[in-house]
Amino acid sequence: MEDDDENYDPRYFSGLEFWERETGMEDLSQRYVEHQVFIMYHGTTMANALKIQLEGFVPSTDGMLGRGVYLSRDIKKASAYPKNAGAESRAVIQVKVQVGLVRKIWYQGHPLQKTWHMHGYDTAWVPPKCGMVPSGLEEDCVYDPRRIEVLQIFQNE
Repeated sequence: MEDDDENYDPRYFSGLEFWERETGMEDLSQRYVEHQVFIMYHGTTMANALKIQLEGFVPSTDGMLGRGVYLSRDIKKASAYPKNAGAESRAVIQVKVQVGLVRKIWYQGHPLQKTWHMHGYDTAWVPPKCGMVPSGLEEDCVYDPRRIEVLQIFQNE
């Protein structure tokens, strides 16, 4: 499958480096700096948000990208979760993430879709509008919750 980086607005990726088409690289690991930090968001219920603030994140055991904490740099994506909760009980947690080595996963069935961490990556990144997420919004999965610092909690309105 071919990557469609040219379809993305470069301003959206503030701080992210694009995959190098010329070299055939499928990951961002050589372009990311280990201490690179991003503000991201996690959608949950207010009760869970308060628990996370006190006790930290507990990684999901499985999901589209396997084990990890699912986040997005797009607050719209986070504010739609959890899907089974009414808008009045939803909350969004703003976090600071040290992403470490990042693996780009841009299509379903990617060979490292659920095994990226076993190959030395700290974060998996699904770019926006790549077809993997119905909303078309970006998604990230951070393997180690110690890379995530809670900044604040917003009540969904």
